[in-house]
Amino acid sequence: MSILVTGSTGVIGSQVLARLQGQGVEVRALTRSPEKARLPAGVTAVKGDLSDIDSMRQALAGVSTLFLLASNAADELTQALQTLNLAREAGVKGIVYLSVFKAEEYTNVPHFTGKHAVERMIEQYELPATVLRPAYFIQNDLRQKDALLSHGVYGMPIGSKGLSMVDIGDIGEAAARELLRREKANGPLPRETYALVGPDALNADAVAAIWSEVLGRPIRYAGDDLNVLEQRMKAFSPGWLAYDLRLMIGRYQSDGAVATTADIERLTTLLGRPPRNYPDFAKAAAAEWAKG
Repeated sequence: MSILVTGSTGVIGSQVLARLQGQGVEVRALTRSPEKARLPAGVTAVKGDLSDIDSMRQALAGVSTLFLLASNAADELTQALQTLNLAREAGVKGIVYLSVFKAEEYTNVPHFTGKHAVERMIEQYELPATVLRPAYFIQNDLRQKDALLSHGVYGMPIGSKGLSMVDIGDIGEAAARELLRREKANGPLPRETYALVGPDALNADAVAAIWSEVLGRPIRYAGDDLNVLEQRMKAFSPGWLAYDLRLMIGRYQSDGAVATTADIERLTTLLGRPPRNYPDFAKAAAAEWAKG
């Protein structure tokens, strides 16, 4: 039997694969192009696509544990629900599903509500799954490099309410730990849910202050303009996705996305250490940028 990782060549999937390596389990990585995939040693590339039913039936054959990551796509919800149904048919005993923090609350944000619908299926069918709900990725702010270094501004319009941003390494670690726990169990285990969050609730001014300190120069917040954000996103994303992300950031501005103490303590227990904080990320990024 084996673990199948979907989204294997993406930002999160690669983090998961790296942490499954050398753990004494068979790991397969779903990819549209096995011949091009750069995977860790010992990981088997499996050709497949979440939107292709026949390929997923083949990919799930002999799989005992599934990491389900349905990336942002117009048919993300359909892909995820179909894959869960196929996993049930294949007799998969354990699932780790990557949802999103505040999925049940941000009802106007398409990809949040889509992920919440997947959570509802998991609950209604009592699937043996761990639902992971990551907050805004700290590493998204690596895209602020030019704005920070060249213009002295932090340009992501996250507003004043606060976000409990999470490091992608912590997401990968949490997912791998739950995949291994379910894979090594004798049978299906009860459902679990974790908020994947950072230890601090930071608003835009706090983030700008962190960058001012680590870069040794004044950094100001560029403001809450969502029109600018949407137009910027449309330069490298389809219009529907740019608007989806605009709606998400709008909810960050109006409501924030702050973890509870219980959320942080529960994640700390899962990881066996505190989640990574934003200042440590910023210091590491600044050191890399200083190398040129």
